[in-house]
Amino acid sequence: MINFNGKIVSLDSNLLTQNRAFLYGDAVFETVKIIKSKILFLEDHYFRLMSSMRVVRMEIPMNFTMEYFEEQILDLAKAKNLENSSRARITVYRNDGGYYLPQNNTVSFLISAELLDNTFYSITHKEYKVDLYTDFYVTKQLLSSIKTTNKILNVTASIFANENDLDNCLLLNDSKNVVEALQGNIFMLKGNRLSTPPVSEGCLNGVMRKQILALARKMENLEVVEEIMSPFDLQKADELFITNVIKGIQPITKYRKKEFSADLAKVLVEKLNEFIGNN
Repeated sequence: MINFNGKIVSLDSNLLTQNRAFLYGDAVFETVKIIKSKILFLEDHYFRLMSSMRVVRMEIPMNFTMEYFEEQILDLAKAKNLENSSRARITVYRNDGGYYLPQNNTVSFLISAELLDNTFYSITHKEYKVDLYTDFYVTKQLLSSIKTTNKILNVTASIFANENDLDNCLLLNDSKNVVEALQGNIFMLKGNRLSTPPVSEGCLNGVMRKQILALARKMENLEVVEEIMSPFDLQKADELFITNVIKGIQPITKYRKKEFSADLAKVLVEKLNEFIGNN
């Protein structure tokens, strides 16, 4: 029996009382986009998940191949009639047992899926305001670059954004440099120089970040670099945008009193959709 919201109730499952993802945030996850029964950037998602599991010392099951990963996600999407356009999340958590020290490193996983309105990527022409979040900071370490279920910083920053009528917040690391947005990587264009913080600064090793870097490096007259980004640099930028696999590219239109264009973002979205259509 457990006390749930002030009532003593029976518990037929140990899903919460012993689940390490719930108790300790002992889990990693991947969120993927499905278009026409295909997982976009499948290989990148799979290898990032495997890397994340290794970083937190989870035991990777022998049958957990990329084909198995793909099959399990698409089977659920098909069962829910979501093959045409959806997002799916796979959460891998260490099995029950132990307190901080696990009794074993074997894992279980849970997959969920939900409908997406748009099939390919697009840019919505509306105001998108951001500001810095300075209550808490991202640490410059390997754990910050992987997707774990310990996202309390992002949760509190999202509340701050909502309370201040912002569409997003930019997170800083412990050196007070800009790292990323709440749910994506940050890119900045100044003149013909496109930059994004290096993973060593503590930002997520984003799958869409990788795609945008690759596409941008093929463009003429555009210098593409990974370099430290200070809050002062934002005011000098011509363009700022956020990237993630679900949205693609989200242009920032306003940071404090500075307003930005979205010309490069529009070009990159076109190139992204062309790349997807050809693969």
